[in-house]
Amino acid sequence: MALRLWASSAANALKLSGARAAAPSYSISRFFSTVHDGLLYTTSHEWLKDHGDGVVSVGITDHAQSHLGEVVFVELPEPGAAVAAGGSFGNVESVKATSDVNSPVSGEVVEVNSKLSETPGLINSSPYEEGWMIKVKPSSPAEGLLDAAKYTKHCEEEDAH
Repeated sequence: MALRLWASSAANALKLSGARAAAPSYSISRFFSTVHDGLLYTTSHEWLKDHGDGVVSVGITDHAQSHLGEVVFVELPEPGAAVAAGGSFGNVESVKATSDVNSPVSGEVVEVNSKLSETPGLINSSPYEEGWMIKVKPSSPAEGLLDAAKYTKHCEEEDAH
C-alpha cells in the first residue's frame, strides 16, 4: 500500500496522467516527508493536534525529524508547567544537533510523553503518533498556524533555498 501511495503521490507531483483523482488523507512533500491533514503546523516545524476535549497534543514534524537525524535525547517540561505560543518548552538532541522545540499554543502542560525518556527514537519512527511530546490545555485558541497544504508549501520553499 505504501508503494502505491508513493507512486500515486509521485505521479500527482509530476502531473502524470493516470494518477488517482482522490486525494490521500495526507499529503507528501517534495522530499517525501509525511504531512497529515487535520493537524496544524508551525513554520518552526512543530505540529498540533486538537483532540476536541480541550486538550491538544504537540510534537515535531516528520520534516523536522528527518533533518535532525537520529534523536538520542529529549528534554521536556513537567506536567503543570506553563508554555507560551512561540516559546521553547524543551529540546531535542540528535546525532547532528540540539534544537529547541517551540509550543504552537499557550497553556498548561497536562501530560508528557514519558516513553521518550527511554526511547527518544520514537520521534524518528513515529513523529505524529508514538512520538508526540506534550499535551497542553490551551489558555487561548491557537493562531497563525498552517494547514497541511500550506505547511507542505512552506517546507518546499524552505528546502529550495
